[in-house]
Amino acid sequence: MTSAQNQHIVIVGGGFGGISAAKELKKSGSGITLIDRTNHHLFQPLLYQVATAALSPGDIAAPIREIVGKQSGVRVMLGEVTGINPIQQELILKDERMIKFDKLVLAPGARYNYFGNDEWEKHAPSLKTISDALDIRERILMSLEEAEQLDDPKLREPYLTYVVVGGGPTGVEMAGAIAEIAKRNMMRDYQNISKNETRVFLVEAAPRILNGYPPSLAEKAREMLEDMGVRILLNTPVSNIAENRVRFKEGSIETPNIIWAAGVAASPMLATLGAEQDKSGRVKVNPDLSVPGYPNIFVIGDAAHLEDAQGEPLPALAPVAMQQGRFLGRLLAKGDGKPGERPSFRYIDKGAMATIGRAKAVADIRGLKFSGFFAWLLWSFVHILFLIGFRNRFRVFIEWTWFYFTFKRGVRLITDRLNFEHFGMKNRVQ
Repeated sequence: MTSAQNQHIVIVGGGFGGISAAKELKKSGSGITLIDRTNHHLFQPLLYQVATAALSPGDIAAPIREIVGKQSGVRVMLGEVTGINPIQQELILKDERMIKFDKLVLAPGARYNYFGNDEWEKHAPSLKTISDALDIRERILMSLEEAEQLDDPKLREPYLTYVVVGGGPTGVEMAGAIAEIAKRNMMRDYQNISKNETRVFLVEAAPRILNGYPPSLAEKAREMLEDMGVRILLNTPVSNIAENRVRFKEGSIETPNIIWAAGVAASPMLATLGAEQDKSGRVKVNPDLSVPGYPNIFVIGDAAHLEDAQGEPLPALAPVAMQQGRFLGRLLAKGDGKPGERPSFRYIDKGAMATIGRAKAVADIRGLKFSGFFAWLLWSFVHILFLIGFRNRFRVFIEWTWFYFTFKRGVRLITDRLNFEHFGMKNRVQ
């Protein structure tokens, strides 16, 4: 067994997997370097609540140095890894620095997949970073301001139309949150527009939303969304997205409010490994999470393709990344051993859940299915528990309690992050 001491273990990514691995390694005696292109750990499952003005960025993010920087032997480095040389055991950073490693843990997360249509991103932003969330928030708020200034209902219609592409958990939660904003929360602040004018579309290419959930819960989620006024378009793949318009095989919708939540792709940096990847770019790893042919390189979280006992790839979810990070941290802390003698990672599926709106959610906990208020309480408890730091947990609890009793969202500032001088469609439509 190889000793873990006096080795340089490099972790790429400060998400759930990378942070979990670093915490397990804090007493290993190894030198640990954690590299991320931002200085903060982001709780991505609640990012949509920043985009819909329910939470502030500081509620769901914490500095990486604050989380692991005080640990003995852990060095936090701000940088973007662009390449990997597995033979020379070095990483290449964007600024051309080289970082040597003895062991490498790759946890770079994923980005949204536009399926070869990257030009769509300009008109249909995705939701992966705080910057993405703030841009979407200001786009939504600015649309309401623009609509308020127009007397003609036909001219107002595009500004009061919202299209979310993708019926997975993020798309479902985003559509539900926008419906609450557009049809209840903020309408009382505007005199010239009414909730009946708003339209929220959830567009999904598959036959149903929440494809990874039991059909009964997916159907319950559909019913909840439709009760909130969301129009769900199933079997409707997007054919093109241009400025202020999303097109389908039959018809189109005109709006500046298009949000992309339709599938993810792994970091392009992984391709430099030269290892086998699946169609979304995830590296196909061994049962011990190592890369075939490179027993000192490991891939975890959204970047790893590992199949369960039924032959299905593990989902790109936070619990998977956290369990893999802890498994790998313990493995490396003890000494990783010979490749053939290492234990295999086994994911313990504790369930899945998605919130639809205020006091509305669906949950599947080890075969037990819940929906409605109880599922929402369960969802709230789990997400607060997963947040890092007492301060964040307390602030989110207070914000959600305030929202539950008052129906008011707290963060509704327009700070001109976008170029609003040319925002919207008024000149072209008129």
